[in-house]
Amino acid sequence: MPTGIDAGDTAWLLASTALVLLMTPGLALFYGGMVRAKSTLNMIMMSLVSVALVTVSWLAAGYSLAFGHDLGGLGLLGGFEHIGLKGITPATPHGHVPALLFVTFQLTFAILTTALISGAIADRAKFSAWMVFVPVWALVVYAPIAHWVWGGGWISDLGALDYAGGLVVEIASGASGLAMALVLGPRIGFRKEAMRPHNLPMVLLGVGLLWFGWFGFNAGSALAANGTAAAVFLNTLVAGCTGLLGWLLVEQRRDGHPTTFGAASGVVAGLVAITPSCGSVNVLGALAVGLVAGVVCSYAVGWKHRLGYDDSLDVVGVHLVGGIIGTLLIGLLAVRSMTGGAAGLITGGGGVQLGRQAIAVPVVGLFAFTVTFAVGKLIDKTLGFRVSAEDETSGVDLALHAETAYEHGVSVPFSAGHAGPLAKLAHPSPLGHAQQQEQGA
Repeated sequence: MPTGIDAGDTAWLLASTALVLLMTPGLALFYGGMVRAKSTLNMIMMSLVSVALVTVSWLAAGYSLAFGHDLGGLGLLGGFEHIGLKGITPATPHGHVPALLFVTFQLTFAILTTALISGAIADRAKFSAWMVFVPVWALVVYAPIAHWVWGGGWISDLGALDYAGGLVVEIASGASGLAMALVLGPRIGFRKEAMRPHNLPMVLLGVGLLWFGWFGFNAGSALAANGTAAAVFLNTLVAGCTGLLGWLLVEQRRDGHPTTFGAASGVVAGLVAITPSCGSVNVLGALAVGLVAGVVCSYAVGWKHRLGYDDSLDVVGVHLVGGIIGTLLIGLLAVRSMTGGAAGLITGGGGVQLGRQAIAVPVVGLFAFTVTFAVGKLIDKTLGFRVSAEDETSGVDLALHAETAYEHGVSVPFSAGHAGPLAKLAHPSPLGHAQQQEQGA
């Protein structure tokens, strides 16, 4: 084995990489169950195609822009020395793991982050436009932010902490989701019709896969099989649990009943918030982070109805808000036993760390929002990003993919000599009209 590469650390990171990659199919099921029945396959496809598109762009240039030597010493972007993974061989180490494995581990983060944005524009985006958006966003938004935080850029130099992606993943995707929701505009019937999740068991299966993968996401970021990874692993479990409990507490007090959808959303809120702070807080801190996120995000998802932006699957309310909570709470709850130096305001470190976190959060959010809005607008003006009103009403699954997720979505036969996509459903759902509305079909 080449000098510097540790077998145990490598084995753990291999497993973690597989866990993080599994999160994107988990997200596909999570999102697929949250939309109405007529958009199920499209939602799943938007996640799965992100795996392929981000992989190509990351290996071509994304990794070098994120983790290459700082370009010009400005802390803004990595260099071009690893374009096409040039100079990286199986024997090249990155700390105590192979550099190729580190490349792949970081790739899985880029894939998931990009796929998260699709939830903000569910039910109405052209798949072809999404395929253009994905690799561009990964290169011009994700890669620079990753360099700022993890690649030796200006946020790293500032001393702001983000262990596994509160800035890079959660705030970047949440702010970008808000931008894209504004670019495409609200769905037909937004704030007028019920648009409930059509398949809650699918949602719960998806969140289970996400939670399972999140252990690789957070604990794998230690890049070693050690005590820090173990502490981060436990923090991840704790925050997911208290996020669930916090969300259900709000539902019980506000609505009179806890829901399965609320439980799933609470888990994700807690996991989102602990992502940046899992390597900075102790177990009690993780408990607090998850609980605060579960409570606050349960209210934040309703902001879209008052403010008028249609964030279809609550990317803003959960990922942006949860990411901000977790990143800022580092400045309050960080402990030296986890960080090796920095401490929070409540834990004896003064307000310095909180100030650093408070600088990084708005800068990353504004950068991601602004650049994403510009990219989205450019694609919308040139290719068109939104499907027609007719296709949106009939369902993007059938309009864009000539398929439906369920048996009642039977298509009319092709007319003689016709080879284009199927136009409409031949048979309505066996469910009654009232039941279809109740299920968001």
